[in-house]
Amino acid sequence: MATSALYQSIELLSQEKSIDPSIVVGAVEEAIALATRKYYKTQENMRGELNKETGEITAYIYKTVVADEEQVEDPVNQITLAQAQELTPGAEVEVGSEIRIYRDTSPLGRIAAQLAKQVIFQKVREAERDTVFQEYAHREKEVLTATVKRIEGQDVIFDLGKAEARCPKREQSRLEQFTVGERTRVVLLKVDRAAKGPQVVVSRAAPELVQNLFQSEVPEIYDNTVSVKAIAREAGERTKIAVQSRDKDVDPVGACVGMKGMRVQSIIRELRGEKIDIIEYSDEITTFAEKALQPAKVSRVSIVDLTEKQLEVIVDDTQLSLAIGKKGQNVRLAAKLLGWKIDIKSEEEKRQEVEQQMQALAGAPTTPIEQISELGDTIIQKLVAAGITTVEALADMTPEQLEEIPGIGEKTLEKISVAVRNYFARFEDGTADPVSGAAEPGDADVASDPAKSSETDETGATEVAVTEGERAAVEATDEAEAENDAAVITEAENVRAEEEENLPAAEEDAEEFRNAAETAVEDIPPADEAEVETLEDRPAEALDEDAQSAEQPLLEEDENGSAADKDDDA
Repeated sequence: MATSALYQSIELLSQEKSIDPSIVVGAVEEAIALATRKYYKTQENMRGELNKETGEITAYIYKTVVADEEQVEDPVNQITLAQAQELTPGAEVEVGSEIRIYRDTSPLGRIAAQLAKQVIFQKVREAERDTVFQEYAHREKEVLTATVKRIEGQDVIFDLGKAEARCPKREQSRLEQFTVGERTRVVLLKVDRAAKGPQVVVSRAAPELVQNLFQSEVPEIYDNTVSVKAIAREAGERTKIAVQSRDKDVDPVGACVGMKGMRVQSIIRELRGEKIDIIEYSDEITTFAEKALQPAKVSRVSIVDLTEKQLEVIVDDTQLSLAIGKKGQNVRLAAKLLGWKIDIKSEEEKRQEVEQQMQALAGAPTTPIEQISELGDTIIQKLVAAGITTVEALADMTPEQLEEIPGIGEKTLEKISVAVRNYFARFEDGTADPVSGAAEPGDADVASDPAKSSETDETGATEVAVTEGERAAVEATDEAEAENDAAVITEAENVRAEEEENLPAAEEDAEEFRNAAETAVEDIPPADEAEVETLEDRPAEALDEDAQSAEQPLLEEDENGSAADKDDDA
């Protein structure tokens, strides 16, 4: 059956717009009916009709047939049976049928034709949008190949073949610049049916684009030997992708990188130089977090809150800035890849936090190390220089840790130990100052002697009378002892200086002394048995005299040792 030139044009238009020809024919018939009704200025129901063979377009009014005048409810669109028979003589007319009354369309003119043209365009556009929606609505997140058609401001318009797609500025990579006619891959984000322009929205910044590129370049991902578990991307900056192998003999990271990095380099070129981190996936969240924060080295990872999905990551002080990344990019991408919140702290920050918690838990204020006066200023300065500023910190340290401090030897270590024990012993005894709280030797005599205890007054307080002469004698004695101590210290310093100057000569004298001693020992004759006297043969009085004579040098040696200790403190 031959078709008219008008219908052939309609078919070509339908193929170009990818719509059904019947939709275009219906739009033409509706446009002619609207133009005819407007020309005749009537509100009657009107339809248009296109003859496919001849291409003739006609318009007619249709009315419903009713039995008589009593049943007419709408005089404009209803007609009685008798009136219908008069208008169509010879035709079989029944109640409930429709009759057509044709109108002449030849005098419509230019205005009616322009109106019909607008209606046709509107109907075709609506049909085209419906077709595009049905074509792409179910293909969201799919990667399509598109051609750059034009650039409108900051948006790029792509030609998908059957429709146009719009790529807004926020869905573009900052590294990319497009030219008209360039072919590229895009991700279909959504189909916006209410948009005025192109209703298909595509993206070049979606993570699915990277996944599709890896699937194209890596055969192991294409055949599901290696699976992509998660992707976090900031377009134009960096992408982190976690992969896992289903075959223990296949390295997932190596498969994605390729020989000499050929596979990943091809993807980087497609993304205009965007950095890509390939990470091996792990079901253990702490292990996965350590790998996700690469290239930074993580010291330890702990789960803070399992329900809220919060992690605490501790890194070395030198790795903190690398773990956070530029403007927080590395940790932000890692958190997006894991789906957990990440709190990064350095070792120093964590140590301070633990110290604060311990101090808050103890609830006791710290005591400055200067409170231990027995240590001396020199030792205190060495401890403060090593970071030990409180008595509690000093008490917690082991002897090995103290020996590592410069200037702390065995004698100083013993002195520190004694001083710390004495300091805490004062609080154990319940007195702030053990020296002032100690009882005098005479107190016991007073308490045990009834005669002396009877000398107390009625309130129980013992009266002690001190004369002015006794007080003056005590003060003079103190001044003499202070001058004597100063003289001893000065003499000890002079002796030390002389020893340092005469050290080489002293070493030579010591060597001669050792040689002489060895010679003297060899020349000693054997003892005469008659001169040997045992302790059993001596009387008890002699033994007591020997013991007293032996104690005297020991006491003198102890006093000299105390003076030497004072020299060391000075």
